[in-house]
Amino acid sequence: MSLRSPFGRVKGLGAAHEGVHHWWAQRLSALALIPLTVWFVVSLVSLSGADYATVRAWMGSPVVAGLLILLIVTVFYHAALGLQVVIEDYVHTEATKIAALLAVKAAAAVLALSGVLAVLDVLFGA
Repeated sequence: MSLRSPFGRVKGLGAAHEGVHHWWAQRLSALALIPLTVWFVVSLVSLSGADYATVRAWMGSPVVAGLLILLIVTVFYHAALGLQVVIEDYVHTEATKIAALLAVKAAAAVLALSGVLAVLDVLFGA
């Protein structure tokens, strides 16, 4: 026996009436991280022992810089989504929950922006 209305079952909405957007975003970002992380680890292994100029030249490639930016943005987006779920599940005081969610979002944005700017700095040689 379900306590949901027939209309609620058809629309697939849960108690928060938001559907599964957050769940899908978490899964899709995780899926995108698989090839990006494999590429990044393989690249780092192949660059082991390389000098600074070689690594900088590698990062200065437009394709590599684009993939690095995509990796940075996806990592922090995925992390923010995951931390949001943890905060929503385990922080029960509403004010603390809101403050923690804002702090996580702000930290993710600042760190992602810092990483993207660092890659762009190398790419454009400022």
